[in-house]
Amino acid sequence: MPSVVASPVRIKFWGTRGSIAVPGSGTFRFGGNTTCVEVRADGEMIVLDAGSGIRPLGVALQKEFQARSINLSVLITHAHWDHIQGFPFFKPAYDPNNQIRIFGFDGAGATFREIMTEPMRSPFFPIAMRELSGKIDISRLSEMTFSLGKVQVHAIFVNHPGVCAGYRLFTSAGSIAFLPDHEPYEFFLHSARGNKMSPEQSKKTAADGHEALVQFLHGSDILILDAQYTDEEYQRHIGWGHSSISSAVALALDAEVHKLLLFHHDPGHDDQIVDEMLESARALVAKSGKLLEVEAAQEGAEILLEAKVAVA
Repeated sequence: MPSVVASPVRIKFWGTRGSIAVPGSGTFRFGGNTTCVEVRADGEMIVLDAGSGIRPLGVALQKEFQARSINLSVLITHAHWDHIQGFPFFKPAYDPNNQIRIFGFDGAGATFREIMTEPMRSPFFPIAMRELSGKIDISRLSEMTFSLGKVQVHAIFVNHPGVCAGYRLFTSAGSIAFLPDHEPYEFFLHSARGNKMSPEQSKKTAADGHEALVQFLHGSDILILDAQYTDEEYQRHIGWGHSSISSAVALALDAEVHKLLLFHHDPGHDDQIVDEMLESARALVAKSGKLLEVEAAQEGAEILLEAKVAVA
């Protein structure tokens, strides 16, 4: 019988930087825009976070679609500036022909609607969210599993200041996990803000959190993961909510993912430093004796997740 082959999934990086945008000659290859990843899968266009990288994405979409309407979904991980700052400059939001659905969880002391609308209030921005011409639907997530068309999405809360989610997209060609901001749960063993747990309770909390995350990520085809710090730098940033190279590689190995993309590059790291961190990550994988492909996420780069062949 003939085989049925699903279309490949396309992943494109529009922003790979963490904390603040740092365009310039030193960040030319890996990029200076903050977090934004485009996924096209099973007839859906899904945008992961709306950092400054969503601005060039919007320009590209307008050029591609021209007079045709754009229908897309935006998944927001959390409220920090580097993950939402680009949306007011997303040109498709100003076109009445376009439908944009924005999804995310309530934050610490703020509803998701407040998270998305507050940065566009006066005096911070001249155009309010309600004044945008596009059809904008802001939806608060309350479930950890939901669907965007044929793409099933699983969410998990991760270890980062405030309320921060990670997402895993299940498509016909494989799964993509997106955890741009996450600190190893071992942080609980050092000192959590306001942590009144005993050392034994902290150790158990850390172990349980790590195990839950490993299960959430297990077998992912693509893992886009926070790897902001070198191991040396991390010792000076414990509790800041980000991972080191060795902890990122260890998590990917524990979860038996197929390909790891180092992400959320530190604003103080130029291309040479990111290159060195990538080589360090690959050396750790080689030392482990396990199979894991590792790359550093690069602004403008595309990945095709090839469809699996099924017998009709």
